[in-house]
Amino acid sequence: MAEAALTREDILQTAEDVLRRYGPAKATVVDVARALGVSHGTVYRHFPSKAALREAVTRRWLDRAHAALPAIAAGQEEPGERLRHWLATLFAAKQEKALADPELFETYQVLVGENSALITEHVTGLEGQLAGIIREGQTQGVFAQGDAEMLGRVVFQATAHFHDPGYAQEWSRPDVDTEFDAVVGLVLRGLM
Repeated sequence: MAEAALTREDILQTAEDVLRRYGPAKATVVDVARALGVSHGTVYRHFPSKAALREAVTRRWLDRAHAALPAIAAGQEEPGERLRHWLATLFAAKQEKALADPELFETYQVLVGENSALITEHVTGLEGQLAGIIREGQTQGVFAQGDAEMLGRVVFQATAHFHDPGYAQEWSRPDVDTEFDAVVGLVLRGLM
């Protein structure tokens, strides 16, 4: 690839491929540069360090995995249905990533562990979307009054079994959808 035409997106896609191939412990910036056909200095012009590159790959992955959630949070469904839809979409996205590409999912678990500030920022954004749905439900009289921000955090924590990567090995169980529906039903009843 010509160095002049190289974009951040090209580097991120190639870094993802290299991480999938070698894993986070063995993948290097030199491997990414080699796969792109450029010098590692060219990669460093876009990303000042290996950590910065890995953080950008992680952010890109999280953004792609959760791309549908903001539109659902801002949607027109009744708040209870919107909350159920948002949680189901989050769960489906996590399931798809974990089950369709387990090697890359494991790699991202390592990267997520390395980027705690990024993850905190990301989770705070997700909890904020939940809080927005809850706040609207409170305004419409669908949900009981309370601290919507705190309730958003609580809902996120209460449903962690269905989106926290630590539980990924359980997401292919035959009864997981029934359990998900039961937990979401309990959460919704608790908000009313």
